[in-house]
Amino acid sequence: MTVNTLALISTLGRRGGDRSGLGILVIALLTVLLTVAILVSIVIGPTGVGVPHLIAYLAGDHTAMDPQNLVILEAVRLPRTGMGLLIGAALGVSGAMMQGLFRNPLADPGIVGVTSGAALAAVIAIVLGPTLLFPLQAFFGEQFLPLMAFFGGLGNTLLLYAIATRNGQTSTTALILSGIAIAAMTGAATGLLIFIADVRALGDITFWSLGSLGGATTANIGAILPFVLFVLAIIPFVARGLDALILGDAAAFHMGVPVQRLKRLTILAVAAACGATVAAAGSIGFIGIVVPHLLRLAIGPSHRFLLPASALGGAALLLLADTVARTIAAPAELPIGIITAILGAPVFLMLLLGRQGRQATEGL
Repeated sequence: MTVNTLALISTLGRRGGDRSGLGILVIALLTVLLTVAILVSIVIGPTGVGVPHLIAYLAGDHTAMDPQNLVILEAVRLPRTGMGLLIGAALGVSGAMMQGLFRNPLADPGIVGVTSGAALAAVIAIVLGPTLLFPLQAFFGEQFLPLMAFFGGLGNTLLLYAIATRNGQTSTTALILSGIAIAAMTGAATGLLIFIADVRALGDITFWSLGSLGGATTANIGAILPFVLFVLAIIPFVARGLDALILGDAAAFHMGVPVQRLKRLTILAVAAACGATVAAAGSIGFIGIVVPHLLRLAIGPSHRFLLPASALGGAALLLLADTVARTIAAPAELPIGIITAILGAPVFLMLLLGRQGRQATEGL
């Protein structure tokens, strides 16, 4: 959906007052868009895997295409599409949860330290893996970098949460300010490691930091699947609480919402899901900010509709961006983070300069 389409839907929703019907409509449209994005992701490419071939394959006829294209479909296209589907959904819904938790539509998962922690741990693995950490690298093999990134993101988040929690109460302001400080420190450490890295490591760091689905395998999908399913599964349990938090912590508590439990569950779920996705595909920006923000303008702040819509929209956007990344300069492949930045940065600036964006930044 284009920005103009979302603006039109938003206007219709304001005229009607109740946006429940609008929320259902947008989710239905996003489901159709995601279906199209999945088909495009699978069939578009330099090999002859067309829609008829895919339909025949799904029907159980594996003789409809030549063996080489069949291998490409099973080993490359399907895992890559599955990985993009999971990562996009995780980033979209995580961004919506963070924006609801911090009551700020410009927040994103990076605010709780996932991105900076995962980046530092990944750079440590790339730079020091062949030397100081070689025993660990040899033991874990190809899973060494993803594991380091995952535990780096999760560890950073747990540290931030411990700093911001006093007497069982988590301060949102302390969490944000601590996140800024720790992100600066991890950024400095990352820069130092990049400074001492050799040419080979610099190439790996650059490509990983911009994100790519090129390393998608069924094993990687299986590794991140539980974390993504977890963050999606808690949607029905956190939606009402996030709606109540719009009125503030005290008001939500008096409405019967277990505020601290809600914060812990949301932060840990987002940290685990985004840490896993960063570990699998590197840093992919803007999806967690732009998709939930645009959808909030269209269907309102109700997380009952906003969270599933953000998952669908994030998955569709990432799959389409990945299709562009691997075809626009074929046979070379652009890092997907470049495409999402080109698409997301102008929209983000437009939102930031708009009336609601200015109101959002007043709370930072």
